Amino acid sequence: MDRQTTASTCCYCGVGCGVLIEHDGERILGVSGDPAHPANFGKLCSKGSTLHLTGDLAARALHPELRLGKHLARSRCDWDTALEHAASVFADTVAEHGPDSVAFYISGQLLTEDYYAFNKLARALVGTNNIDSNSRLCMSSAVVGYKRSLGADAPPCSYEDLELSDCVMIVGSNMAYAHPVLFRRLENAKSRRPQMKVIVIDPRRTDTCDLADLHLAILPGTDVALFHGILHLLVWEDWIDRDFIQAHTDGLAELKSLVRDYTPAMVSQLCGISVEQLQQCAEWVGTSPSFLSLWCMGLNQSTAGSAKNSALINLHLATGQIGRRGAGPFSLTGQPNAMGGRETGSLSNLLPGHRDAANAEHRAQVAEYWGVERLPDVPGLSAVELFEQVRSGKIKALWIACTNPAQSMPDQNAVRAALEACPFVVLQEAFRTTETAAFADLLLPAASWGEKEGSVTNSERRISHVRKAISAPGDARPDWAITVDFAQRLEKRLRPGQPSLFAFEQPAQLFDEYKQLTRGRDLDLSGISHALIDRIGPQQWPFPADARQGTPRLYEDGIFPTDSGRAQFVADPYRAAKEQRDARFPLTLLTGRLRDQWHGMSRTGTAAQLFGHVGEAVLSLHPDELRRHRLRPGDLVNLKSRRGAVIVAVESDDSVRPGQAFLPMHWGDRFLKGGVNSLTLPAFDPLSKQPELKHSGVRLEPVELPWQLFALIEGDVQRHFEALRPLCEAFSYASFSLIGRERPALLIRAASSGAPDPLLLREIDQCLALIEGPVLAYDDPRRAIGKRVRIEHGRITAIRLAGETLAQHWLQGLWLDGRTDEQLRRWLLAPMSAPPGSAAAHGAPDKTLCNCKNVSHSAVCAGIEQGLDLPGLKDKLGCGTQCGSCVPEIKRLLASRSQPVAVT
Repeated sequence: MDRQTTASTCCYCGVGCGVLIEHDGERILGVSGDPAHPANFGKLCSKGSTLHLTGDLAARALHPELRLGKHLARSRCDWDTALEHAASVFADTVAEHGPDSVAFYISGQLLTEDYYAFNKLARALVGTNNIDSNSRLCMSSAVVGYKRSLGADAPPCSYEDLELSDCVMIVGSNMAYAHPVLFRRLENAKSRRPQMKVIVIDPRRTDTCDLADLHLAILPGTDVALFHGILHLLVWEDWIDRDFIQAHTDGLAELKSLVRDYTPAMVSQLCGISVEQLQQCAEWVGTSPSFLSLWCMGLNQSTAGSAKNSALINLHLATGQIGRRGAGPFSLTGQPNAMGGRETGSLSNLLPGHRDAANAEHRAQVAEYWGVERLPDVPGLSAVELFEQVRSGKIKALWIACTNPAQSMPDQNAVRAALEACPFVVLQEAFRTTETAAFADLLLPAASWGEKEGSVTNSERRISHVRKAISAPGDARPDWAITVDFAQRLEKRLRPGQPSLFAFEQPAQLFDEYKQLTRGRDLDLSGISHALIDRIGPQQWPFPADARQGTPRLYEDGIFPTDSGRAQFVADPYRAAKEQRDARFPLTLLTGRLRDQWHGMSRTGTAAQLFGHVGEAVLSLHPDELRRHRLRPGDLVNLKSRRGAVIVAVESDDSVRPGQAFLPMHWGDRFLKGGVNSLTLPAFDPLSKQPELKHSGVRLEPVELPWQLFALIEGDVQRHFEALRPLCEAFSYASFSLIGRERPALLIRAASSGAPDPLLLREIDQCLALIEGPVLAYDDPRRAIGKRVRIEHGRITAIRLAGETLAQHWLQGLWLDGRTDEQLRRWLLAPMSAPPGSAAAHGAPDKTLCNCKNVSHSAVCAGIEQGLDLPGLKDKLGCGTQCGSCVPEIKRLLASRSQPVAVT
């Protein structure tokens, strides 16, 4: 086998890690970190290191599919038929209803070249600003914060500043899970320089907090009050840089007048922290030689997201902590190329080169460059507004690319109703299994990671070349190529006889045209090309045409890209989150990330290994909250908001406060019936238009679902999933996950108030291959209880328990061990439901603590009992030696074992 290696970039978060793809020209065989890439120096997280295990071909969109009626099934077609039909529908829609009757909703996972093609298509050809990105859901408040305070959407720092800073403040980010490679870098810096102060501001006590010298568990949504309270103390104690303020900023007088009222006592009460904690935080910020802030969705996903961003940047301007080594406000980008999207203008209010669509001069500049008479001046629709207009019927044709709004948008019942009502929905997507795929009238198969070429920009403004290792499967094509092909067909209808705007044959041509729109702008990357990156490596912008290297830090000269050249203090008052706790909805629902899953799980959800740490959706509640509701871990509850409801199991978790609940954001309707975002609200920040996905009012209602189902089947997981998922719609509760490493299997848990129709159960058994063959079965129709197990070659290959599921963990353990217990046959053929003998005490199967080295939780605990410390565990078990994501959890286990036992 001819094994080759291709250097490329990871497709997950905004860290932008370099990867080495091992392949044979046809299949991707492995992946490792690229030691030469300056974003990660060879390190990868658990998600990046398993990229070669994802992208199951059975889950991929392989051929164009078209349906000619909403209630008809899609049929396979060729590319000509698909794109000619799409061009005809879009042209007719524009002709009859105007250009703003169509819209494009694209993704932070697209490459810069893809983005540019879509922008030119929407604005220059169709003539609409209705093009928005799912980056609206993650980074648009950071955009507004940077622009209002500093003059441009430009994170001023570099990753090396994490290692150089004397005080690092992490706000609204579980960095240990969301950006693990950067967190490891910070963790290593802290171990080398213990005097470095780390402050974590988060309502939950996450794994990130294990590194903190100070954790401020503020009440959700009170960040602006906290930052104003810190500034109040900075001014009071004279911990400000008066020379920097006088020389380089405007607006402090107005801000000082505002923050005068944010006294320590007031802020302590508003935020739910002690005055001492607030004072300690302010002292470290104000007296440390260098101060760096890092933030993510906890600040951005809020109806006050723009105010939160600017209030944090105010602290840097007041202390002069910007444009220096180890200092500055540094947003952590959520998606691999959300930065590239912002650069190319892929939000409805932006244009390429950090221009504004509302600015007539900016529109004229881009129109002249593109060779069109004018660009549209009607404001475009942001994501939430866009789907509202789809639902109302104003948007009649919608093109979605590389994103899954039927999982990720808030208020899912409204979004799904909009997609159902839209006359024509195009989905350009690599995975046909996403929740949105069910609504597509036209499905266009796109190339995925390792199969296409282009560029991405990471959180530190570093542009990397994404290289193609293998050809895309089936008929799948790169996103830019699909977009350009469609545009060429559409312009024959909208601009007949005129020169083509889309004469592109290679992605490098798109980049080279786009970069000229940045010339002379704050992000000038006119000196960068694919070939240059290949020659000297990934580079940070600005990188003008005469540059020899990128720019690691911005604003070192104290000059900002504003009209005055000065940064601006922003005085926004604290405003509470949209939904506060009340008698009807007494809990605040927080959402966040898991360690080994990413976003909507369209990719990570195809790898069983990534379910090992957390296998299913579970609602985390403080132990006091469980007692108050008379719940036990594992109980099912009906979790309700003002918009929807989802049935989910609960767990005890003292990392959340009483009055709060936490549910990971990844679980869509595919894996949890209803999905998390059926609960979240569409209210958004008035400036950034970013919705408040982090903060919803909810309540718990008891649910009685005594009839339960447990099923497991190994083999072709995707085929089993497609067969069984629709059948489980009959149950009130249904949860799906994958388990196993060597032998992946689909696992289903479901429940309902009573036994289902026997025909439905038989259909489920048919899908589980539990009707014929080497199947052991026991049925008690009177009690609506039954159990079936398929045993092949001395090993369990499928299980179904119906009615009650006391033996589920025992059987799952037998399956994982690849064996059959000597008592299995006796139990199967007897009325007993609980597992036999000592197995009755058998709890949930052991979880995988270290995914990289496949080390279980019990193995780590056993090592600790033997007296091993962290280095000893790493040496003996290998855990924590690769990506390090498991280290915080191991440290907690070590700490809990070291606590003395009270003797009475």
